[in-house]
Order: sequence, then structure tokens, then C-alpha cells
Amino acid sequence: MMKRQNEGISFFQRYLTVWVLLCMVAGVLVGHFLPWVPRFLGKMQVAGISIPIAVLIWIMIYPMMIKVDFQSIREVGRNPKGLFVTWITNWLIKPFTMYGLAYLFLFVVFRHFIAPELATQYLAGAVLLGAAPCTAMVFVWSTLTHGNPAYTVVQVATNDLIILVAFVPIVKFLLGVSRVSVPYSTLFVSILLFVVIPLAAGIVTRVGITGRKGRDYLENVFVHKFDHVTTIGLLLTLVIIFASQAEVILSNPVHIILIAVPLIIQTFLIFFIAYGAAKLVGLPYDIAAPAGLIGASNFFELAVAVAIALFGTTSPAALATTVGVLTEVPVMLTLVKIANRTQSHFQKRQA
Repeated sequence: MMKRQNEGISFFQRYLTVWVLLCMVAGVLVGHFLPWVPRFLGKMQVAGISIPIAVLIWIMIYPMMIKVDFQSIREVGRNPKGLFVTWITNWLIKPFTMYGLAYLFLFVVFRHFIAPELATQYLAGAVLLGAAPCTAMVFVWSTLTHGNPAYTVVQVATNDLIILVAFVPIVKFLLGVSRVSVPYSTLFVSILLFVVIPLAAGIVTRVGITGRKGRDYLENVFVHKFDHVTTIGLLLTLVIIFASQAEVILSNPVHIILIAVPLIIQTFLIFFIAYGAAKLVGLPYDIAAPAGLIGASNFFELAVAVAIALFGTTSPAALATTVGVLTEVPVMLTLVKIANRTQSHFQKRQA
């Protein structure tokens, strides 16, 4: 079973948690022993946005956008129940359960371990994770559960379009409830920089490459040229973040674990909500499994980028989003196992 599950996931993706831990250690060491490095990088800003981080974020997000075939939206009318499950889970349930769980643990359960000011910042990071459903890794999870690839593309494509209009108001509302003041202009600039521009570049690239060399070349050769580049971009971003957070982490190492607790619980909760709803409405397994996994996983690249744009590289909010990266892969692989072991409870794969 494990061998079959590991097919379709790259070496870097399979051990992403290990690389994140190594980056955390490397970043903390750099920040503690070479503090001039994060200070120098922190000065490279335009309109409050870190240029090195912005470049690395684009390196991460642009290849993901190339993979999304927006022409697939023409298939939206085929079995729309799966899309309704995805949309409702991602946009009407997930952001609010993330807020509720994060608030419960950060302000109530762990109130003796986390100061209210830090808890507020950590909560803001959790909100950003909860409002950003996964875009790229979903294709990996779908493959590992033998999901319907064509339908998964539709689910991801429609999610990316909804992000353009729903992310800002949801984040603005939940941060407002959290008493974190964030101007709309900053949120819109973040979406422009980290969603609209890479999305447009991805569409142009996809159309251009498909027109010249065909779809098979694009999907089986071209997009894989960026696999390692995307991972390297993510890891370098994490090194910079952890270097900037070095003293905070060294003074509060247990906070990493405390932040992870509500994030992990949220991931399991949302998966079972979407997966259970898919069962109730009679969806076949190859649609139900990706639907559950799309809701459970996060577009953590976007969350990290927006946290940095809103609060800065050294902010506790940015640290909270990186904890989401740390917990993502092992938890999602566990959910993949659960899905594969329960597929007999669902209808057979669609033809």
C-alpha cells in the first residue's frame, strides 16, 4: 500500500517535512549567528514587500498556475455535486472553523503559554491559511488516491477563480473579528502580486506552449521542468523567514508545537466534513477523495506571501503560516491512507 501511495509524489515532496525542519534549523542558526543577513535582506523592500521573498514566492506559484487548465471549466455542469461540496467546504466552512479552532487553542487552551499579543498574530496566520485552499499539491493527493484527474482539474480551476473574489473579504472579515487592522489596499495588492500576476503568466505560458508543442508536452514534460525549482523556492523562503524569526523561536520554541495543534485538528476536521458530505450526496470515490483533500490542504505559498506582505517577514503571523507548511505533508499523507482504506464505502469510479 505504501509503495503504491508513494508513486506520483516526488522525493522532495515525500520528505517535505524533513526539508522544512532542516530549513528551520538552518534559518535559526543564520539568524542567531549571522544577524546581519536577515537585516540586509529586510532592507530590500518596495512598498513594504520584501523583494527576495516576492521573487521566491513567484518561483513557487507560477509553475502551479501553469498546471491549471481553465478550459476544463466547461465541464462544470458534469456532476456539479462534487463542486458544490468543494466550494461549500472551502469557502463557507473552512475559514470559520480554522478561526474558531485557532482562537480556542491560542486564547483559551494555551492561554498560560502564549501572550495575548502573540496569540493575536498567530491567529492572523491561521486565518490566512484557512482562507487559502490548496492549488498545486492537490494534484499529488488526487494521484495518490487514484482520483478522477479531469474532475480534480475542474475543482482546482474553479477554486482559483473564487480566490480572486473571496479571499480578500473573508480575510478582512476574520482579521477584523480578531481585531487586527489590515487595509483593503494591502490585501488587494497581495492578491494582485501573488495570484493575479502568476495566474495570468501561467495562462499565457500554457496557451503558448500548448499551441507550439501540444498539450502532452506541456503536461508531461514542460511543467515538470519546474518541480525542483518550486521546492527550492519554498525552502529558501523558509530559511529567510526562520532567520528573521530566530530570536522569537529560540525564546519560545514550544510555540511551534502549540501553533501546530489547531492546524492539525483543523486539517482532519475539514477532510472528514468534505469526505462525509461527498458520501452523503452519493459521489463516487474518485471524486469524493480529492474533494476531501482539497478542503483539508492549504495554499500555504499564498498564505506565507500574504502574511509577509501584511505583517512582515519577522512577524509571528508569518511564523504561523510556516508551521502550516511543516504539518502539511505528514498529515495529508495520513489522510491519503484513510481515503484509500475507506474507498469500498463509496460508489465505483466514474467511467
